[in-house]
Amino acid sequence: MSDTIVIAELSKGKVSPTTNELVTAANELGSNPTVIVPCSDSSAANDASNISGVTKVIAAKSDVFANYDAAAWAEAIDSVAPAGIVITSASAQSKDLAARIAARRSISVVQDVIAINGTTLSTPIYSGKAIQNVAISGDAVISVRANVFTPSDNSGSTDVQVIDTTGNVSTAVKELVQRASQRLDVSEANIIISGGRGMGTPANFSHLEEIADKLGAAVGASRAAVDTWDEIPHSMQVGQTGKTVNPNLYIAVGISGAIQHLAGMRSSKYIVAINKDADAPIFQHADYGIVATWEEALPVLSSSLSSLLA
Repeated sequence: MSDTIVIAELSKGKVSPTTNELVTAANELGSNPTVIVPCSDSSAANDASNISGVTKVIAAKSDVFANYDAAAWAEAIDSVAPAGIVITSASAQSKDLAARIAARRSISVVQDVIAINGTTLSTPIYSGKAIQNVAISGDAVISVRANVFTPSDNSGSTDVQVIDTTGNVSTAVKELVQRASQRLDVSEANIIISGGRGMGTPANFSHLEEIADKLGAAVGASRAAVDTWDEIPHSMQVGQTGKTVNPNLYIAVGISGAIQHLAGMRSSKYIVAINKDADAPIFQHADYGIVATWEEALPVLSSSLSSLLA
């Protein structure tokens, strides 16, 4: 079955109950439903974490979501949404968004779905005088009419992954530090900060060491960094052919997230990713992601930690 991605419907900055109906539709179409909440404040995604039948919740945090702009919303959501069948509400705004996402991904779009039978979707045509059945194969974007599917209940519990695409690194890092300090006790530090080839040169690992000193953390590296630079020893390598780690906090900087690296750290309790490529696979596994270069993010992170730990 295909993975399904639900774009949460919002009302006055909060997740609308219509989203529960979309989750039901998603579970009829495929498996492993992911809910993406477009927001300028990641706390808006908390309600979605309680919806039953949801595998993952992604808070797509960006200033563009403060007001609706079709092109900007489609670009931001497309950058964080995994491949699969994308499901939106059939509200006027969401139907517009559905069409734009489909165009960006070069996949089909089916609007105003009122029934799902396997991979066959039913939509009204001729002002509702007839019903059209459409069969889909592979990825597609569909919009679902409200009050058609039974809403999923709110007895679930799923962690919220935050991916920040706002471009405001200072705001993103401050939120990261706040969220991490709520979930982790730094005095019991079990923390690793690792760098990848995205660090540019081995000399730049000194910036990771500076942050590690403040947190009482160890400095790790990806296989790509170890293979590229003689100055980065194999003893620092985290991954399938290096060390398998299970810290409370794992910060990956300039690491794309290759399978062999994920094998060595994916069981970390809290994963933070900093990468300039919004499509980097590491973001699909991170609890918090910041789309930025290390040059933008690390100085702000270091400064924020100094204030937090003072």
